Amino acid sequence: MVEKRDPSVRALGEALTDRAKAYVVGFTGAPGTGKSTLVDALVTLLRKLDRSVAVIATDPNSSFTGGAILGDRIRMQRHALDPKVFIRSMGARGHLGGLSLAARETIRLLGAFGFDPVIIETVGVGQSELEVAAVSNTTVVVLTPNLGDGVQMIKAGILEIADVFVVNKADLEGHHRAVTELRSMLSLSNIPGSPKVWKPPIIATSAARQEGIEELWAAVEAHRKYLTSTGRAERLAADRLKEETAEVAAEIARERVRQALVEDPALTERLLEKGTPYATAEEILDRTR
Repeated sequence: MVEKRDPSVRALGEALTDRAKAYVVGFTGAPGTGKSTLVDALVTLLRKLDRSVAVIATDPNSSFTGGAILGDRIRMQRHALDPKVFIRSMGARGHLGGLSLAARETIRLLGAFGFDPVIIETVGVGQSELEVAAVSNTTVVVLTPNLGDGVQMIKAGILEIADVFVVNKADLEGHHRAVTELRSMLSLSNIPGSPKVWKPPIIATSAARQEGIEELWAAVEAHRKYLTSTGRAERLAADRLKEETAEVAAEIARERVRQALVEDPALTERLLEKGTPYATAEEILDRTR
């Protein structure tokens, strides 16, 4: 319903506002770091703890057909028949213009249905690393040895969004060096007198062997307690709601502009004459006020 932009979703969401809010754990990182295997291992642990867990897994869309393979549910097939596990694969662009808008509405519904936590796994390319941080309470950045992740971290700026670092595939040679390099980078990024109290822990895991998963979940729980005890949880929730409002407004405006350009050929003619979109865009928005 969310992905199809069903009009009844709005009324459903408003009716469920008093229900429980989901705690969202986002997983991101470069392709090939084993994020899906790591999430699958974490789901296994959470089920042993009798937790209901939902997973939103995103896959890249084709820029030509708009289609996506949605292979993550195949990797998590052992949980498919568990009634306390919900797995939904989405295209990275979905039907709503990006990860953020589709995921936020889905998260709200999953929280109302009693899933805690809700896990989001991104494709790990482009801006998805930053988008997942905007919708997550705890952001887990997954790295792996020997893939040049140090340079990638600097380029993507994901040092700032990580609440927990995971060096996965710790059974491979070089994982100690990866941990050391990451710790060195974190020490360089710590500004004296910075108000940020939380220091992201570095957890070594081997998801395929189910090793280090308990330590990973303990780190997530510790961050959750930190947010609650410092009052940051409420501030982050308010910021997310404001950002979501801006996303919804942008989506509504985008649809109105597209519709106006289709229905009014004169607009398109003036647009082609001027050669720039600004005046035409302002004209359309003024019409719809």
